[in-house]
Amino acid sequence: MSRVEFRDEERGVTVLADGFPQSFVDPDDPGFLPFEYVQHLAACLDALPAPAPAPLAVTHVGGAGLAVPRYVQHTRPGSPQIVLEPDEALTAAVREVVPLPRGHRIRVRGVDGAAGMAALKDASADVAVLDAFADGRVPAELTTGAWFAQVARVLRTGGIVLCNLTDEPGLRFVARVAAGCAAAGLGQRALVATHDILKGRRFGNVVLAASATALDVEGLDRWLRASPFPSGVRGPAQVTKMSATARPFTPDDATGSPEPPRGERWRPV
Repeated sequence: MSRVEFRDEERGVTVLADGFPQSFVDPDDPGFLPFEYVQHLAACLDALPAPAPAPLAVTHVGGAGLAVPRYVQHTRPGSPQIVLEPDEALTAAVREVVPLPRGHRIRVRGVDGAAGMAALKDASADVAVLDAFADGRVPAELTTGAWFAQVARVLRTGGIVLCNLTDEPGLRFVARVAAGCAAAGLGQRALVATHDILKGRRFGNVVLAASATALDVEGLDRWLRASPFPSGVRGPAQVTKMSATARPFTPDDATGSPEPPRGERWRPV
């Protein structure tokens, strides 16, 4: 069980778990996304073949302040959403301090991502969003090719998985996760991040998008050009090249994402 805190901000609330910022929520404007990685997830969602406001069936692995589910509800009202979040005390606190909007179809299940994904029906989601962290790291069990095979089973034809990952310069961890997606049949992949992270200048967040069908990289690029963060996208050919020699993680050698920089209470922002 996490130690949950809420920090009042000028336009909303930051949700912290064990000292790490997890989400920013503006109940009056769910489209206000000050965390860069949330904007990148939003860009990928908005670039899907089914444009907003068409509803989407979305499964989220990791809940925290439910910022991304709130964004989906805001831009695509009526979307059926399942959130797999094992920390039920965190979810209860969030619901009390920053309640979900009226009319939402967001259902939170108190299970972890591995067990929760395995229990879902085949072809039940248009999108799966991986945004789960423990002590500032992506859990190892959510990085394997076997887990992504479960994700591929749950996705409908044309479905997409969006993974909020963190890595060091060189992106070796991201490359292995991308290789796992390809091994699971999700071989059309793209990366979205700020330019300094893509160029290997610092530790930070990378959103990996993967699908069995073609991705709208041009649409993503147009969205990112309007972003307040200097961000870019690496398309399928570039991701294939960077992950060509990477081995997918297996249950025997899986590891969480690299440790955050020492001396900082770091969390993806």
